[in-house]
Amino acid sequence: MEKLTNKEEQIMQVLWTLEKAFVNDIKAQLPEPKPHYNTISTVIKRLKDKGYVGFEAFGPTHRYFPIVSKAAYTSTFLGEVLDGFFDKSYKNLVAHFAKEEKVTTDELKEIIRMIEEGKK
Repeated sequence: MEKLTNKEEQIMQVLWTLEKAFVNDIKAQLPEPKPHYNTISTVIKRLKDKGYVGFEAFGPTHRYFPIVSKAAYTSTFLGEVLDGFFDKSYKNLVAHFAKEEKVTTDELKEIIRMIEEGKK
């Protein structure tokens, strides 16, 4: 699976949320300043070429949908971050965010609760 650019990830986030969308639907979900229609179309074509997006044709118009799930993409590239920056350790990853005060004690307790429930 190929890593996406920031613009490609932004459009995939919209497609993962909407599940199926025309270019104008995608454009409506993007923040200001909104890219031009043709720019979005070009990025979607790259995503299609990379195997991330499929489409349904409605005459000259296409409705796009994700082929790669958000979970699959996240797992692949979170794994690369984990390997490259945290010595392949989820503990080091969580400790980093705790140290940087990006995660609260209550959030850590919630994570522990989720882990314990997942083991049942």
